[in-house]
Amino acid sequence: MSSSGASFDLSTVFHAVATAIPDNRVLIWRDLDLTYAQMDARIDGIAHYLTSLGLGCHTERDQLRGHQSGQDHMGLYLRNGNEYLEAMVAGYRARVAPFNVNYRYVEEELLYLLTDSKARALVYSAEFAPNVASIRDRLPELTVLIQVADDTGNALLPGAVDYESIVDTPAPAGGMPTPRGDDLYILYTGGTTGMPKGVLWRQHDIFMSAMGGRPFLAAGEELKSYDDLVKQATEQAGFRSLLLIPPLMHGAAQWGVFNTISSGGWIALPDNVRHLDADAVLRLAERERVLSLPVVGDAMARPLLDLIETGDYDLSGLMGITNGGAPLSPTVRDRLLTALPNAFIMDAVGASESGAQMTTIATKGAETKAATFTPLDDTTVVSADFSRVLQPGEGEGWLARREFVPLGYLGDAEKTARTFPTIDGVRWSIPGDKARLLADGQIELLGRDSVTINSGGEKIFAEEVERAVASHPAVYDVVVAGRPSERWGNEVVAIVEFAEGRSATDAELAEACKAHIADYKIPKAFIRTDKVLRSPAGKADYRWAKALAAESLGAQG
Repeated sequence: MSSSGASFDLSTVFHAVATAIPDNRVLIWRDLDLTYAQMDARIDGIAHYLTSLGLGCHTERDQLRGHQSGQDHMGLYLRNGNEYLEAMVAGYRARVAPFNVNYRYVEEELLYLLTDSKARALVYSAEFAPNVASIRDRLPELTVLIQVADDTGNALLPGAVDYESIVDTPAPAGGMPTPRGDDLYILYTGGTTGMPKGVLWRQHDIFMSAMGGRPFLAAGEELKSYDDLVKQATEQAGFRSLLLIPPLMHGAAQWGVFNTISSGGWIALPDNVRHLDADAVLRLAERERVLSLPVVGDAMARPLLDLIETGDYDLSGLMGITNGGAPLSPTVRDRLLTALPNAFIMDAVGASESGAQMTTIATKGAETKAATFTPLDDTTVVSADFSRVLQPGEGEGWLARREFVPLGYLGDAEKTARTFPTIDGVRWSIPGDKARLLADGQIELLGRDSVTINSGGEKIFAEEVERAVASHPAVYDVVVAGRPSERWGNEVVAIVEFAEGRSATDAELAEACKAHIADYKIPKAFIRTDKVLRSPAGKADYRWAKALAAESLGAQG
């Protein structure tokens, strides 16, 4: 499979590794222990089924604009499981573009997403069959329903097929299409600050950007051919392993899985995929001696940390904890490094619209600066007016990425032009994060502009305030939002969830903040809540936070 200067597609990436190391484990979950060859055969069957129905690519990429798609789209309305990965790769193999569906969406949100995506097919868990049934008559383009059986016992919807009944579908008489690197990878944004948008990537670009085509850290070479990929997977076969807690509907989880596959590694899934069972996760890590454990901020790390600190688990095989999607507070990071002194913690920054951008690694005893990262070669900061690329030490602007970037947003030419501007002849991805380019070339991440609070003429970044509030040991989780203020225009409000059996006064919380942020950034109010609302991926729900902050103002009146 020699292909110097290959244009990688994700189906062929998986198949190339499966052909090279067919008998190696690729995934374990509950009583399943699948090899690459076994999963590749199941992927074939699903791909054959999709192609036999006439689904695929109808207009090639070179005939389309960046915000347009020439492929049929297939929603993945699933919790974690082997079916998610199989259906995803099968879509690519049939030249169908799969996309992530947030399984927490209510009827109105689900209807919006499946309408916006123009979904022709949907792979969904039986658990969600009632939700699908309630809207299917309002989705005339949705003609293919594939239902994955689960423990809910919900019956097969009329017209749907059972997932397991099609995994051995033979190849259609007309043959299978040949996937291309130009085929789409679609990732819908989370919609925590606005309506979800479908980000359109060429598969080659997302593979190079975030899914294994290039090393995430400085060491290692960029893959230039399928021969390079096969050599890498064969040499590293079975070494790399990932215990995946975050949901596969989250981009970073998909990226982590494909990074592992491109290295010939394997993925472990916790038995319970409906909520985090921290003890079961750590027992699985202990039993399988998993190498890497990804988390999404404090909300996911704290329950694990509370148990790790008991010392009841042998985690000597665990080399790294990776964090992305939400900040890890300095307090939690320090506790993790104390509890796991031989492990490193890697914080990664990226977005649906940019892929992987920068990292920082913390180890026991090493000093690290909060929210300061080492960028990849193609990541930097551009000026606030988008007119030029900043030089080291020039200060604040927009975090930006060039080279392997998306084509655009599905169906939205205007937002595509705004997020992916051309500066001095180079196309950039600028999703909306403010950052500061430091004199040494490091980048300080300030925060997402859409959740920035303008208070008294000052811009205050929610993530910075969240880190400061989380430094108080009684705080279990926190999200920061703005609410209207006659004096300030907007004022900063922290919504706080305390650790079990712990509490703190407003004055004590404010005092903890003073060591980390200027006085004008300290919250004007602290609202207590039993549970900070986050997405299943662990990301803060800022729409909920802003509404709660506004309600609290009304309650005061």
